[in-house]
Amino acid sequence: MKKKSRARNQQAERVRSMLPGQCLVGAALLVGVGLTEAADQKDPWHFEGPTAAGNNWVELSAGGLIPSGSRSQAEQSQQLPGTAFGGIQDLHLQHDVAKNVTFLLDGRGIFDNHDYGLSLALKKEDAYFLRFNLENFRTWYNANGGYFPATDSWYPFPNGGNALALDRGAVTFEGGLLFKDYPDVTFKYSHLYRDGEKSSTIWGQTHPGLLYPPRGLVPSFYDIDEKRDVFELDAKHTIKATELGLGVRYEMGDLNNALYVSQYPGESPGGGVPQDRKVTDGQKVLYDLFSVHAFSETWIKKNLFFSTGFLFANLNNNVTGNRIYGDTFDASYTPNAGNGAGYTNLISSAQGQEYVLNLNLMSTPVKNLTVVPSLRVQQENWDSDSSAVFTQGNTASGPLLSNGDGNALDVTEQLDIRFSGITNWVLYAQGQWTEGQGDRQENGGIYLGSPIQRATDDTRFFQKYSAGVKWYPARRVSVDVGGYYRNNAYDYDNTLDNTPNTPGSANRYPAYLVMQNLQTYDGNARLTLRPLRNLSLVTRYEYQLSTVNTQPDSGSGLADVQTAEVTSQLIGQNISWSPWSRLYLQLGFNYVLSETKTPATDYTAALPNAQNNYWTLNFNAGFVLDHKTDLNLGYTYYDADNYVDNSPYVS
Repeated sequence: MKKKSRARNQQAERVRSMLPGQCLVGAALLVGVGLTEAADQKDPWHFEGPTAAGNNWVELSAGGLIPSGSRSQAEQSQQLPGTAFGGIQDLHLQHDVAKNVTFLLDGRGIFDNHDYGLSLALKKEDAYFLRFNLENFRTWYNANGGYFPATDSWYPFPNGGNALALDRGAVTFEGGLLFKDYPDVTFKYSHLYRDGEKSSTIWGQTHPGLLYPPRGLVPSFYDIDEKRDVFELDAKHTIKATELGLGVRYEMGDLNNALYVSQYPGESPGGGVPQDRKVTDGQKVLYDLFSVHAFSETWIKKNLFFSTGFLFANLNNNVTGNRIYGDTFDASYTPNAGNGAGYTNLISSAQGQEYVLNLNLMSTPVKNLTVVPSLRVQQENWDSDSSAVFTQGNTASGPLLSNGDGNALDVTEQLDIRFSGITNWVLYAQGQWTEGQGDRQENGGIYLGSPIQRATDDTRFFQKYSAGVKWYPARRVSVDVGGYYRNNAYDYDNTLDNTPNTPGSANRYPAYLVMQNLQTYDGNARLTLRPLRNLSLVTRYEYQLSTVNTQPDSGSGLADVQTAEVTSQLIGQNISWSPWSRLYLQLGFNYVLSETKTPATDYTAALPNAQNNYWTLNFNAGFVLDHKTDLNLGYTYYDADNYVDNSPYVS
């Protein structure tokens, strides 16, 4: 049975999840209508709905986004189209077709939001089930390029201001045999896809003015066409106090993606060779992945629970591709003096294996005290080979060959402790430690000088400690205080490196660093007040300080230095009020202060401290017109003013 209160709450949650966080000024209006087969219509005006609701319902909704400023940025931040949209928000049908056999249908379809879903299921208790699912949803991306203040040059994406759209979806068939005294067996086939376009941060070069060197300001984008097919077979069985499981999975993929970049659009300096080139960087990836996993869960005693898990996976990957310059995108390779560095006839193959073991123990040694130690061991091995023809200008050289291999072993221990033996208090703490080591070798590659030869051994040690307390001093008051400290340390031993790391070298990475240490201190507090039964206030504050220390190779002549310091603060306030049984109001305010400082900021104004300060205001209101109709209104405002004009210092 589906209660009307549940339906209303679910719809309100969906509306709230759709509206907050717009990157520019904007508003959205969503009207929802729910038609429910009710068994009791005695009190149709009650907010919580009838005392009993039927098994079948349909909820309709309509709305729209009204952005101010950048339309594509608003669509990306809201993940909604900048138009009106509407359709079936939720549809459910349920019917008993035979004794203990139930047919279920669930669906949704929001026009112009490209949000569709359909699920059909047939189930017989303790016997079998069959299920078909289809779903599609869209993601929006702002594809605009950069802005250069010195010449007031703006590089928008040439599509009328709309965001790029990428559809994701899946079609699945699933069936299972369910028995009381025999193992349960399930099979699932999934066809997954991604299709569309998305923005890229690999912007093309241009000269924003005669007095300025090239800048990466021209927008670029990806064309995505990916298909994956997954077959899964799982079995599980319970023997006394132990549940056992075993499964196999086979996945094969066909990925056809391309990056499109415009270089120096419209430029031909001095009437010479045109620099205006269209770059198509496309790859086709074919892969297959086989994995097998097993698990067990056992209640050793009433207060002692033990679980294990194991995974083995094997990946085979083949890549072909080209990076070609032309007068248009998707052109054939033609030598041209204006062409930059590219390649043709890329052929690559790679193999990888992964082993993962998990061990977990949950114990309650005394009343109200829970202790959970766990262990995770992960081993990875990989190797790859490739060849390609290197191209630049009017020349082509090759084939150039490359190969690489490596392995990594990580062991993670974790300890969780929770104590609730003090009235109105809950104390918790966690410690996590990871020790890792590995090595990698690289040979050959596309490089203007001699082929690269590198070998690196690395060790890793990660540690994180967190603790917190929840306190309930009064019936309608709760306080949460917590924090954590994290330290990730990396050490590299570059046993082979044919490129010099001395000052003036044009190619130092990746065998350049010998140590990097990342530390984070975080503290947070939250106060929840319910002064009235229908009024809730939540106040939150969080402070975080992160530092990065880096030590380069001794040949560089540089010592250990703090390469970055990031300071962030979050202040939030949320108010929820239901002044009437058919009306709720929500108001949220968040203020974030964030700054990133590097050593370069002490020496040049060309690189100021990076600021990411902003504040947001969200308002949502819901009104129940009757037991079939809801009206929801949402508004969000975002403001960030971190602009610093450093163009006079970078020319």
